[in-house]
Formats: sequence, structure tokens, C-alpha cells
Amino acid sequence: MAMIGSLAVPSFLGSWTGSKEDKAAAISFALDYFGINETDLKKVLAAALEKGGDYADLFFEHSYYNNIGLQDGSVNRASSSIDFGMGVRVLAGNQTGYAYVEDVALPEMLKAAHTAARIATGTSGKAAVNLTELPGSNHFYAVKTAWDELSVKEKTPYLQKLNDRIFALDNRVTKVSAGLGDTTSHIFFCNSEGQMFYDYRPMVTLYAQCIMTENDKIENSFASRSFRMGAEFLTDERMEEVAQEAVRKTALLFQAIKPKGGEMPVVMGAGGSGILLHEAIGHTFEADFNRKNTSIFADKLNKKVCDEHINVLDDGTIPFNRGSVNIDDEGVEGQKTYIVREGILTSYLHDRISAKHYGVRPTGNGRRESFRMMPIPRMRATYMENGNYTEEEIISTVKHGIYAANFTNGQVQIGAGDFTFFVKDGYLIENGKLTQPIKDINIIGNGPKALADITMVGNNYKMDNGTWTCGKDGQSCPVTCGMPSALVSKLTVGGENE
Repeated sequence: MAMIGSLAVPSFLGSWTGSKEDKAAAISFALDYFGINETDLKKVLAAALEKGGDYADLFFEHSYYNNIGLQDGSVNRASSSIDFGMGVRVLAGNQTGYAYVEDVALPEMLKAAHTAARIATGTSGKAAVNLTELPGSNHFYAVKTAWDELSVKEKTPYLQKLNDRIFALDNRVTKVSAGLGDTTSHIFFCNSEGQMFYDYRPMVTLYAQCIMTENDKIENSFASRSFRMGAEFLTDERMEEVAQEAVRKTALLFQAIKPKGGEMPVVMGAGGSGILLHEAIGHTFEADFNRKNTSIFADKLNKKVCDEHINVLDDGTIPFNRGSVNIDDEGVEGQKTYIVREGILTSYLHDRISAKHYGVRPTGNGRRESFRMMPIPRMRATYMENGNYTEEEIISTVKHGIYAANFTNGQVQIGAGDFTFFVKDGYLIENGKLTQPIKDINIIGNGPKALADITMVGNNYKMDNGTWTCGKDGQSCPVTCGMPSALVSKLTVGGENE
């Protein structure tokens, strides 16, 4: 394996302006970091195109993972792991060839290139161009302190403070489980169109699960935060915020009931309800499903799909957001994409393959879990923009229904958009007011129909910065979701005495 450098933040990122000089410095750093050179890259790209491919790209990755965990009152586990390698992708017509190696020595890279070339064969006979273009001026997740500058000993007090604060907030707390994970990834990409980019990608995740006992009744809930940030993420204020949320959500469950089920209006709370946008609606907007005619929206482009006051976006440009990308995993700059604008389906979420099929520009949604996998259209931060109503005005219109506050897991049939989501907690709505807390219910419906049935949208937009992770085609990617409060005129609620 080639030598790999320090995980410290590259110095040029500290004063990044996106200038030609900055980009050149980034490429120089990346080549040195991975121990490769342009001559060898051209040889690998040429080998990838030797069977007549139309396009080829190379994706290099070095990721370093650290985790510490707290159980029974103390930090008592820690782990670290490293992932290193590169992948070669070849496109020829509708064919895709992909191969990867866990080494960046030239013979190994050539083996991967020959393998990918044999999978995707064509007649174009294209040759790789000079590697001169340096795309990318974004810098959405500037890091002040690299994670490798902190030892386990320096991280431990933050989890301990989180644990101690949760116990202090409520005497019913009997157990706390918490974890802190950080990842640093160095990414280098080049393709047969001459494009190259380097990206330094940080990630941090923090979670706390709180268990309480009242009489003989046990309840549990959790809180989490995740951002593309360095060690500056660790503050006492952050620990307090997570502790307060975990305790508040758990305590509420002692008062909660499981309501009667049936079809009724549902008010989606601001923030985490955005998971409904992501799972039940967002996936059906991903261009590969529409290109293959498996999405219910395959014939709905530029048509009205919901109320004219609704705008839905997928955004890779939110500073420090878990789903943001300076450049996606196939060399396209991160950008903000309106999927639905004023009720009209205006764009799918594209990678290079689907963009070519539709004759449009890629939207920066080509993402992959690691160098072992090829990029596919994936969401980033999916959310709905503000509407014109206060949450109180929305609730006041509902005679009998539910307010869904926090979601956990669910199942979605991506093609048709049919879904079942588990609502951890919320409230009954009776005569226009929130009354009895509720818990452990399912909401069942169809994503496209639910979108069409949204009749009121609040002005209290909130992004949920929890540890959301999206799975698709065997790959996982970090994402986020958000929305303002919104009224869905009818959904099936699975409760007692259905």
C-alpha cells in the first residue's frame, strides 16, 4: 500500500477561497497524500477505456473512524478503524462496470481498470484527456480542530458530563447509554473528462438513550446530533441540549396513551417529520427510479403534484449539515435543488447517468457509501420550505386527529410510495387543541397521496440534525431531513381497537 499522510486538516483549507491557487494546492496535496501521480492516473483511465467505454472515473478514499461509548455510568468502550482504497467506474451506453482495490499501487489499479473495462464494453474508443480542470469552489464544512488532535482521554469528559446531567435532570432516570463517533475522510476523484477534486470530509455523531422507571413502568427515548464538523462540536452547551431533549422525550411517555386508530387528519410536527418527505416521497424523486419507470412520479415531471404553496428541496449546501457535499462522489459540485416548486414537480435528483438520459445537468446527488461501491442518485438534506400558517392555526382546524412529534423506523415501498411509519410520541388533537400525549402508533399511507393531501404548511421550519442514515441498494449514506408543521388531511392511524 502507498504511504498515507497525517489526518490533520490540510493547511490550505484554513484560508480557502475557491481560487485557482487553492484548487491547485488541493490537487497537489491529494496526489502526495495518496502517493499517486498524474502519469499513473492517465494510465489507469486509459486502461478503463480500452474496451470502448464512453467515460471512466477513479475514486480514492482514506477514512478513519473513532468511537467511544458510555454504559453503567462510565465510558467503558472505544474502537477505531481505517478504510483505504480506490474504485474504477466505466460507463458504456447503458452498461456500468465497477471494480475496486484496497491498494493504490499502479499494478493493482490497472487490474481494477481492466476488470471494469471488461464489464462495460463499447465502441466509442475515447481516450482520457489531460488532467487539468480543477472543479470545486465550495467549502461547506470548514474544520477548526481535526479529530485526530483529540485523544480518547480528551473526549471522555463530554460523555461523562452528558451522563451525569441526564441523571441530575430527573430522579426517575435509571440508566443512560451514550456514544460519540467521529470520522475523517480524505477523498480524491478524477475522470476521463479531465476533472479532478479533493475533499476533506469530517463527521461527528452523538447520541444518548435515557431509561426511566416510575412505579413499575419503564420508558425510554433518545436524542442525537450529527454534523460535518471537527472537534469544535464538543461543547458543554451541546451536552446540555442533548441531555434536556432525551429526558424531556422520555418523561412525556409516562403520560402517554395509545389512541384509537382509524383514518383521521395528522399534523406533522416541525423537524423530524421530514423523514416522511425523505422516505415516502424523496426516494420516488430519485432519477434512477424514474428512469426505470418504477416510481409513481415517472410521468409527472413538470406537472402539479401537490398544493401550490408547497416547495420541497434537496440541498447539499447547508453549512456543516450531515448531508452536505462540497462535491458529490462523481465530481459534481454540491447544490440546492428544488424538487417541487409551487406544487409542480420541477426536477428529479440526478447522478451523471440519469442526467445524460434526461438531457439535463447532474444535480450533485451522485453518492456512494465508500470506494467499494459505485455512485447512485441519493438524497442529501431533504426538506419543505415554510408556508404561511402558525402551528397553532393548523392545529385549530382539526376537530379530531393526532399530532406526530417524533418518528423512529418505518417501511416504504419505493415504487408506489406506500409507507408505514412508527411514531414514538405525539399528542391527540381534540377540538383544535393538543390534549393527551400519545405513543407507539403507526401511520399508514401513500407518499404521493400524502403529499397531495397536505392542505396547510406552517411557518416554523426546522431541520432535524439527528443521526439520520439512508439505505438504498445495499449502501448507506448520511442524510438529514426537515420541514415546518404541516396538515395531512387524512392518514390511517394504527392504534388501539382498530
